[in-house]
Amino acid sequence: MKIFPGLLLLLSFIPLQGQIVYEKYFTDKVLRFDFMLAGNSSETLVYPVGMKEEQYFAGSRQNLVDPFGYGNFKYEVFDSTGSVLIYSRGFCTLFQEWQTTEEARNTNRSFYEVATMPFPKDKIRFVLSIREKNGNFSRIYETAIDPNDFYIRKEKPLDTNFSRIYGKSDPAVSVDLVFIAEGYRADEMDKFRDEVKKLTDVLMAEPPFSEYPDKINIWAVEAVSQDSGTDVPGERIYVNTALNSTFYTFGTDRYLTTTDIKAVNDFASLVPHDNIIVLVNSNRYGGGGVYNYYSGLTAGHKLSPMVFMHEFGHGFAGLGDEYYTSDVAYDEFYPLNVEPWEPNITTLVNFESKWKNLISKDTPLPTPAEERFNNTIGLFEGAGYSAKGIYRAETDCRMKSNGPRGFCTVCREALRKMIEYYIK
Repeated sequence: MKIFPGLLLLLSFIPLQGQIVYEKYFTDKVLRFDFMLAGNSSETLVYPVGMKEEQYFAGSRQNLVDPFGYGNFKYEVFDSTGSVLIYSRGFCTLFQEWQTTEEARNTNRSFYEVATMPFPKDKIRFVLSIREKNGNFSRIYETAIDPNDFYIRKEKPLDTNFSRIYGKSDPAVSVDLVFIAEGYRADEMDKFRDEVKKLTDVLMAEPPFSEYPDKINIWAVEAVSQDSGTDVPGERIYVNTALNSTFYTFGTDRYLTTTDIKAVNDFASLVPHDNIIVLVNSNRYGGGGVYNYYSGLTAGHKLSPMVFMHEFGHGFAGLGDEYYTSDVAYDEFYPLNVEPWEPNITTLVNFESKWKNLISKDTPLPTPAEERFNNTIGLFEGAGYSAKGIYRAETDCRMKSNGPRGFCTVCREALRKMIEYYIK
């Protein structure tokens, strides 16, 4: 493994969680807590829906408390006394993105959400928090959960075919990714598996994933759709699919998502997984990635491999968009007086927490976007949908455009940190 100057400091961000003994608190199964996020641009409400026991907890048995602080939401699990934090996870949602749109200023909506955690042996306290505009978290919901509650459903898994496409590692010490078929009929599943294999080859050839060939498992779940393809509302195209995906999310033609998070997680629960990828049977250009929520993309466009890596950067490691010239679905961008939580962009409010230690002393700051600074770690203005006030680490990167061969150094190290978190 190549280590860049200052990387040891970056990697040391991951603390040891050895004081939390997995077997003391948890079984091998999953507790799923379903809820609704509802409200508008200025209000967020939480409504519990139900709980469910699922088959496989694929996460690390050592790293139980999230060390990253990423995401616009987080949930925490405390022991029966309410004083010991035994599990946590940061995440983002489409609801939060919707809150920044014009529609959210004039109406209320609700979005289905799912939180998963290792199944507790004893009573726990579940706490949900939201990141405020100042960057700090505040609690918006909490409840006690008894693992013996008869309202925790124990249902038979869906009768759906699945297969392991790549890897043989124990899920507890590996990164487990699940691709879910979307817009594939029953007679198109050979095509789905072939396309998953192609994207697997792309992933495993890309640093840093190429450095962990024995620590990654890829699964394919064959969710059968009645129709091929996906909805394209802007062209009045509507089809019946397993996950109800659609282009034109929040009015942006290339933004491909689904709000049917219940169905996504029902299918994902068939296999051990740390991260979810929805693969859509379409030749159109588009996709979307939401941190610890899911990543989605079309399978058949010539740029699909690049879109896959970009969106997976969002969904897996919380990487921010580095482009600033394309239209997006949001009306509100990053406040310049708050440091973004995403590891690859900065407003300079707390640049010391980002990649400042990786910049050579002879590199000018800010760094001019000139050819002589190509492949140089610096401070390049323009990122996070804004041309001014937000900075990226290199002139170009997979999180900025489809041009580069791969991720920049800072993004690679953020991805490597996340891999290491799961495999310990």
